[in-house]
Parts: sequence; C-alpha cells; structure tokens
Amino acid sequence: MSLVKKTFSIKDLENLSGIKAHTIRIWEKRYNLLSPERTKTNIRMYSLLSLQKLLNITLLYENGLKISKIAQLKNEEIPIKVREIIDEKSVKNNMMNAFKLSMINFDQNLFYSTYNQLVVDLSFREIFKEYFIPLLQELGYLWQSNTISTTHEHFITNLVKQKVYTNTEKVHRSEYVNNKSFVLFLPENEIHELGILYLNYELNLRGYKSIFLGQSVPIENLEPLIASNEFVEFIAYVTVEPSKEKINNYLQKFKKKILDKKNCRLSLLGFQTQFVDLNTKPENIGVYRGFEDLIEALNL
Repeated sequence: MSLVKKTFSIKDLENLSGIKAHTIRIWEKRYNLLSPERTKTNIRMYSLLSLQKLLNITLLYENGLKISKIAQLKNEEIPIKVREIIDEKSVKNNMMNAFKLSMINFDQNLFYSTYNQLVVDLSFREIFKEYFIPLLQELGYLWQSNTISTTHEHFITNLVKQKVYTNTEKVHRSEYVNNKSFVLFLPENEIHELGILYLNYELNLRGYKSIFLGQSVPIENLEPLIASNEFVEFIAYVTVEPSKEKINNYLQKFKKKILDKKNCRLSLLGFQTQFVDLNTKPENIGVYRGFEDLIEALNL
C-alpha cells in the first residue's frame, strides 16, 4: 500500500499553502484554477496534482502576479513561470513548499535536492534557522489539524536529523577551547531530541567538548559524568517530560543527586520550562526560552 497521501480537503490546502479556504473557493469558481472531486456528501476533495498546482500558484501570487493573470496561464506554463521567478527573486517560499511536498510524498530525493540548492549559498546554521525551524514549527500545527500524520512528521524530522548529524561531524574539532564539558541529554521518557541535537552542533562548531547522551536518560545514569575534575554543564531539553506536575520535583531530585555532589550547572530549555517555579528552583539551574538565550547566557 502506498504511503503517499493522494487526496486533500480544502482545509488541508489552506494549511499547506497559507491561502484561506474562502479564497481558494473563489479562485476555483471564478477562474477554474482547481477542479476538485466531490464525495457523496458533496465535500470537495483535491488531488496531489491540485495541491502542487496551488503551491505554485501561491508562489506566483505572493510575488506580485495577479490571480487573473495566473488563471490565463496553461497548466504546463505555471511551473515555467515559477522557475523564472526563482531565478530572479528569493527562493525561500519555493524551498519551503518543496520541503512540504517532500514530506507529503515521502520523497527523500526532493528533500535532498532542495537542501543541496540551499547549501550553495547558505551555511548550515542559516538553513536550520531560516528553513528547518519554521518548517518544524509548522509541522506541529499541521499534525494537530490532521493535515499530516505522525508518519509524515517522523519522515521529515529524521531527514533533518541526518543533516544535523552530518554537519556536526564536519565541524567537530580534535582540540577543545577549554576544559568545560557540556553534557546534553533528554530526561527519562522524553524522546524529542532534535532541539538538543542542534545545540550539540552549535557547541561543536564553537570547539567545546560536548557529550551527547540522547533520549530518555534517568538522573542516576548521569552520576558517572561528575567524577572528573572538569566543570560540567548539563543541558536538558524538556518538550513533554517531565510533565508540568512533575517538573519541579524533577529539579529538586536533580539537585540532590547531581548538583549537590559537584560544582556544576543544569540549563533547561523546551516547552515544559514554562511550568518551572522560579521561586523554588535551585540557583544553579538556569531556565532559557531558546538557543540564542542559552548561548548568550553561557558566553559561548
């Protein structure tokens, strides 16, 4: 059975293109731009070709072409016009659409070719911040609105992870800038590791010793890492776990098991940090809104 999603509701088209469903209906009725099929209950359903066409139309429209002019183009002329605009202007919208299509179609080759076009002119840091972060943020909304499945999310996330791994290996240095060690981990039952993976790349880029432990690490498993004389900076990313009911107890346990035994710190990022009680958290635990805040606070 093919995993490619082949039919889309008008709400799916709105979510993926950014064009309101009401506007899509008007374009469809007035200009005959799309030709949906209808279910027995008269609900519009659109093909993958319709989605691809709408994404191309969106690019032309956002670059100043009037919808009446776009409607006069033949179907085969639309992608040609898109390529002309890409040659003349910013490729950002088109690249984002290409990444979305690679996800919808489970098309690894499209993801790689799009990335390879970007890397000609941009650094990996720029690609991650300008493309991958917005893409991944949008994934959450697309998943919540049932436009994509968990399978789509895992597919595109793992491709991004591969790029993080590859670029981390490229910038890793054999000599470190000082004897401070960073230990990056996700608490027990936390599996959302992309954020901490990218932070591992940033640390390697700057020449720091970074020990990446990955997903679901119990506090007790961190104790061997405080045996040396090096100053240790623990960094954890908390997206789902510990939950808001458990996060403050978790920090107290971390203090007792780790921080009270060694001159070290814990830096915390992620969605669950909003539930940290700043009045009771240990002094040597820092809470940060994002990568930039943490990097600035640690003077990296």
